[in-house]
Amino acid sequence: MKNKVIDLFGNGKVVQNKDVKYSELLEKFMSNFQNDLSEMEFIEDMFDFAINAWNFGNLKVILPKDDFKKTINFIPEGDTNIPLLNKMIDHKVAKFKKYTNFIVDFELKETGKDPNLTVITQEEDTYFASMLNDIENQDTPDDFEENYINRHAIVIKPLQPFFDWLNALYPNDTIDTSDFDGPNIYLVDENIDNLEAWLKKKYDRFFTMELNEWHTNKKEWPQKRNHKMFKQWFQADISTGIYDLEKKPIFKF
Repeated sequence: MKNKVIDLFGNGKVVQNKDVKYSELLEKFMSNFQNDLSEMEFIEDMFDFAINAWNFGNLKVILPKDDFKKTINFIPEGDTNIPLLNKMIDHKVAKFKKYTNFIVDFELKETGKDPNLTVITQEEDTYFASMLNDIENQDTPDDFEENYINRHAIVIKPLQPFFDWLNALYPNDTIDTSDFDGPNIYLVDENIDNLEAWLKKKYDRFFTMELNEWHTNKKEWPQKRNHKMFKQWFQADISTGIYDLEKKPIFKF
């Protein structure tokens, strides 16, 4: 994993690897927890977790002790590995304290054998200004229509090249698009400004989830996946209006 790019805010105030390559710092930071992070299924989840730990490490230096403890306590234990998060936060403070920029996003690009990592960071003042702006502009429940769900949806439908690959693996049990039960639907953050651009960066997570549903042997997956291939193998439709018409609550397992 080498260098990556990110733009969550698109406001011209983003600092990209100023004076120091934060992409290299992030990789070095993560290398100390390689075994723990490798237990996560997707590489994007590893980076997301490490970036959260990095940013919490910055907050631990800035905030009073009690305020920081309250911030950490807001994280639901079932949603993340709290012991690992705390261990990584302490490591950030101990070994990377002088690197005070917050990492706001990342991008992995396939450039050969190894993915290329680039990061974009924000300085402390800009980061907190962006946070406050997001909080002030947050929608309240009264802003939503009845039954509205605060998610966008990405509908992924495999195309013939996907089934060609699958049938080559299972020649005695071939299927095609006419045998397909229906596409998978993935709910994502409704605050993603440009979902098409976001999907172009995050496509491989959806690619691997679709592959894994049909064939779990990762060694037999196509290894040199890229966005062009994703577009050839899958139809991705986007919906920004999601409504639940049932009274029964939704469960997330």
